[in-house]
Amino acid sequence: MLDLWYKNAVLYCLDVETYMDGNGDGVGDFIGLTQRLDYISGLGITCVWLMPFYPSPNKDNGYDVMDYYTVDSRLGSLGDFVEFARQARERGIRILVDLVVNHTSDQHPWFQAAIKDKKSKYFDYYFWSKQEPENIEEGIVFPGRQESTWTYRPEVGAYYAHRFYNHQADLNITNPEVRTEIKKIMGFWLELGVSGFRIDAAPFLIELTQADNVFERVEDPFIYLNELRDFLSWRRGDAILLAEANESLEKLPDYFGGGDRMQMLFNFWGNQHLLLALARESAAPLAQAFKELPPSPPTGQWANFVRNHDELSLDKLSDDQQDEIAAAFAPDRDTMWIFDRGIRRRFAPLLDGNLQRLKLTYSLLFTLPGTPVVNYGEELGMGDDLSLDERQPARTPMQWSTAPNGGFSTAPADQLVLPVIDSGDYGYKQVNVTTQQRNSGSLLNWMERAIRLRKECPEFGWGQPQFLDTNHDSVLAHRCEWQGNAVIAVHNFSQSDCKASLMLKDDVGKCLIDLFEDQPEDVVSDSAYDIPLPGYGYRWFQVGHPSE
Repeated sequence: MLDLWYKNAVLYCLDVETYMDGNGDGVGDFIGLTQRLDYISGLGITCVWLMPFYPSPNKDNGYDVMDYYTVDSRLGSLGDFVEFARQARERGIRILVDLVVNHTSDQHPWFQAAIKDKKSKYFDYYFWSKQEPENIEEGIVFPGRQESTWTYRPEVGAYYAHRFYNHQADLNITNPEVRTEIKKIMGFWLELGVSGFRIDAAPFLIELTQADNVFERVEDPFIYLNELRDFLSWRRGDAILLAEANESLEKLPDYFGGGDRMQMLFNFWGNQHLLLALARESAAPLAQAFKELPPSPPTGQWANFVRNHDELSLDKLSDDQQDEIAAAFAPDRDTMWIFDRGIRRRFAPLLDGNLQRLKLTYSLLFTLPGTPVVNYGEELGMGDDLSLDERQPARTPMQWSTAPNGGFSTAPADQLVLPVIDSGDYGYKQVNVTTQQRNSGSLLNWMERAIRLRKECPEFGWGQPQFLDTNHDSVLAHRCEWQGNAVIAVHNFSQSDCKASLMLKDDVGKCLIDLFEDQPEDVVSDSAYDIPLPGYGYRWFQVGHPSE
């Protein structure tokens, strides 16, 4: 029987260099992360997703990789990684790592060998064109920060392709030797205990660039994803691939295939419409978005998130819809937006720190059909530092206590990898782990409880969702059933109290057991069932049989 552990997992994304500094040099490391595993376990996390920790010039937060087979020396050693993996395994926590193989750093030995010798095998690890490509300014990923997708190297006498920054040269996926190298990378980390990979920039990984040295042309480039999946399944049967693919609805099924490609896809479509629903205080955009999602195969799963580590992309929404979100949450386009498509703030400041509204949103995250992904610091409602460049405002160090540097590091503040937020409503003296652990009404304690309940309700991850009719535009209600058990979640997007009337014709004669509050069991006596909800309120129910 297939081990689909990811169906009822709770993922936690973190960057090693900004999570916990274990040796006092101002940079987070695996020693520090290992020290915090009890915290992660206590939060209820079942799988940690690590952002890139490989050696890198660090011009793009580690996504410009110089060596795929070791750990950046600032973050520790391979031995430190193995000890972290061992202790995570003892706590029942799986590990996903970023697989960044659509490009390398231009400082990678492969690229350096390529530009020094065109006869080197590494020359064909990359895409080259002797003539300036006609589409040199098309497909720019970082508008305003990137000038082209090809750059000329005079020592080679040719242009090389780079869908991202010019210091990130695209790998030639049509080269069989490159694909073999990718498998070696995967095999290496699987042997060290990881449970799978988050595939960075999946659409660009399989993009067939028009270059002089393309080895083969295939009608369906998704065959490369089948190749990755086949290798993964043979090496470790329960390992998974989680793809970053912010694509149109029509293209998303190709990443799942018939269940023989990616097991998981990030739900960018749902995420963007969640922001629209919150801005409008209307459930309709989110309900419609989930109804529009293409069906996933039995082994497939959507990975839902509120805020990821990049910009909060809104590129699949219309200009008018983006304007609505901007007016509600990020009106200063000059400081709060980036790349003409997204918001560079953390989530709590978008909602002005409104605790009830934060709980509503994360209640949605844990109950919407799919697997929830939490970005580090979200459990605290951490803020951002808009004085930092590009995507850095939402990547500041974890805030552990009221100690200097928020307990992240004992190094002088000017030696930190990024500055800790030290002032305002979101400064570390106001928002930190220690303070919230001592406050029973804190967001952190609420998140721990919500995560525990989510794991006790596998129907949300495994079951087929049914969105229920209500009599209120602001209320989203859905029912998930699996193996004869059913759960229902109800959410009020409005700040106003309301009474929702749910159509529960399949549950007449059964009772609703409230999972969050101490409420008496209520038998559903009619197909229209009324539920009172406070402003930004939510209810989780288990459908059961009346007590004797």
